[in-house]
Amino acid sequence: MASPELDRPILSTGNGGIGGCVQYDDVEWAASLGFAAVATNNGHDGMTAVPFFQRPEVVTDFSFRAVETGVVVGKDVSKAFYGKPHTKSYYLGCSTGGRQGMKMVAHFLPVTGSNTSDTFMSEDLWNVVHKDMLSQCDALDGLADGILEAPDLCRYKADGLLCGNGSAPADACLTSKQVNTVNTIFSDMRAPNGIVLYPRMQPGSEAPGGFDSYYNGQPSDKSDWIKYVVLADPSFDMAQFTPDLWALSDTLNPADIATTKADISAFRDRGGKLLHYHGIMDGVISSDNSPRYYERVRAALGQAPAELDAFYRFFRVSGMGHCRGGPGAHYIGNQRRQLAFPDRPDQSVLMDMVHWVEQGVAPEFITGTAFVDDAQGGEVAFTRRHCRWPTMNKFMGGDSNSADSWSCVSYNATT
Repeated sequence: MASPELDRPILSTGNGGIGGCVQYDDVEWAASLGFAAVATNNGHDGMTAVPFFQRPEVVTDFSFRAVETGVVVGKDVSKAFYGKPHTKSYYLGCSTGGRQGMKMVAHFLPVTGSNTSDTFMSEDLWNVVHKDMLSQCDALDGLADGILEAPDLCRYKADGLLCGNGSAPADACLTSKQVNTVNTIFSDMRAPNGIVLYPRMQPGSEAPGGFDSYYNGQPSDKSDWIKYVVLADPSFDMAQFTPDLWALSDTLNPADIATTKADISAFRDRGGKLLHYHGIMDGVISSDNSPRYYERVRAALGQAPAELDAFYRFFRVSGMGHCRGGPGAHYIGNQRRQLAFPDRPDQSVLMDMVHWVEQGVAPEFITGTAFVDDAQGGEVAFTRRHCRWPTMNKFMGGDSNSADSWSCVSYNATT
């Protein structure tokens, strides 16, 4: 039964990938917290780009119109049901909100080749790369614990794994072509004129999900965007992808889908608040892209981080994969399945946002929890306060499992 005497905020939830499926778990969770919740199928059904083929109206729905229409209709329905307008309006989403990621995914197949190519690497070899990367970069945050707090400090090269160089064992070494595969993936993709088209995949993204996402020698389902929208050619062989197609995608920008606008002053000026997070073991969308966007906003608005803090705060979540999972303190409450303790929904990044908007209490950090055997709500392995950009977490000594043993420091304090 409706409770019209209660203030009722509305929350719109997002989708994932090229998905045309409502994420009902997010809708149910939002409703259980007291939000009037709304979601859409992004204007199409299914999890492929086939419905986009030669149907620009569906692309427009996917780009922005479905979410916009859903929110407008949802607000009207909420008003009619509760007898009064909504009090606040929120959005919660991950993955497909990072629109640039959909164009990047086509880049990897020509680099790795198929599983019969001499440039291809098995999952076991990627695990070798991961261990080598940790040996080079894991201690840059003060503790070698298998988790990078600042992968941007890691300039990893796989050259030391070259077979026959005297340091890599024969059963765990790479050919020169495989070394080039790794180094290319961990390098920015550039146009012939040197402009960065998309940042590198960050060190750490190769585990736990990088191989399954991109490096398995198969076209990613998200590369359908190139086939069905950019080229409008369902028969296109993604192994033939080149950076020229990236440039073409940027030029066409179907339905204004690019999410690169840096001047968000209109959002700021009407009182909007943006809480932005990114798992820095994300194996789907490079976590190097988020600081890049933040710095673009900073330049466009001419504001220092202390000024941006009034409405835009960006947090990097160490040891977190794509939206969830990973070896770090990834239980931050961005979804119900990501609540550290399901009976404590107040301990979540979503409620951090609510407290910021409705009580003026801005989050200084995002609290994350890791569990033994990754068993949600079980025995706590460690906790971590994930830092606000442009600072990084550094181990200061003591019990590494305690959040109090870590501190958010400026980059010049790490040397």
